[in-house]
Amino acid sequence: MLARFTGAALRGLLVALVVAFPSLLLPVSAPEIATLLALVAALLTFAEYNSSYPSIVEFRSAPPLNRLRYVALLVTVLALTLIAKQRIEPTHLTALVSGLGGLLGHWTDFPYSPVRLAVLMLPPDASAATVETLRTAAGLSYVIALLTVAAFLLAVRGFGWPVAHGAFNVWTNLPLFDPTAGGDVVHRLQRDGQINTVLGILLPFAIPALIKLSSALIQPLPFTEPQTMIWLISAWAFLPASMIMRGIALMRIAGLIAQKRRRAYADADAAQAA
Repeated sequence: MLARFTGAALRGLLVALVVAFPSLLLPVSAPEIATLLALVAALLTFAEYNSSYPSIVEFRSAPPLNRLRYVALLVTVLALTLIAKQRIEPTHLTALVSGLGGLLGHWTDFPYSPVRLAVLMLPPDASAATVETLRTAAGLSYVIALLTVAAFLLAVRGFGWPVAHGAFNVWTNLPLFDPTAGGDVVHRLQRDGQINTVLGILLPFAIPALIKLSSALIQPLPFTEPQTMIWLISAWAFLPASMIMRGIALMRIAGLIAQKRRRAYADADAAQAA
């Protein structure tokens, strides 16, 4: 009981820090809004992990999936905050992160790449400094997302996730999945995994196109505002990576269930033969 309460409180604090980082390091016009959002995120996380029964958070008992997601979001938000801070209060740390991001941005900014499409979200009259900042942020965040997906693939292929940490409980780790909804469980998991993977691959290309099209109908997003740039680019990189990881996880679980079925059928056939 105490261990669960402490763990839930720590997770809530860590989530609140991610939400509050841009407001803590950058000047903001309404810090009370950032404080409220951080508090709400902390309370929701605490309520989820302090409960004995799952509600909406998937893979609660299947590390390191959620830990990789958190670290990826933390690193992305912190790096983009430092990049934005470079234009306001430059330091050695902000210069280092901006230099690394600029290098990665130019490497990944080639025709039809997601980074090139992200840069094209800017209006034609955007300043050169704004274009360079967005390219730097997009390149760094996209590389972080790719490394996170690669790390999870290594956990699955190299370390046997999720069975390396014990039995996998579908009810605890997939609270929104109803195995009695109809249809074969394996086929449904494989279908959902494939859909998540395909959407995760397409979203970095689709999001900039949708934003560019919507700018013709509504007021364009203020990319010169640091908070807008940080959260939009973070979502653009993190959400597709998270969907790909979820797709990989679902297909892995489907494979484990199918493997267990084959073993059960083989044992039954052996028992009948004996």
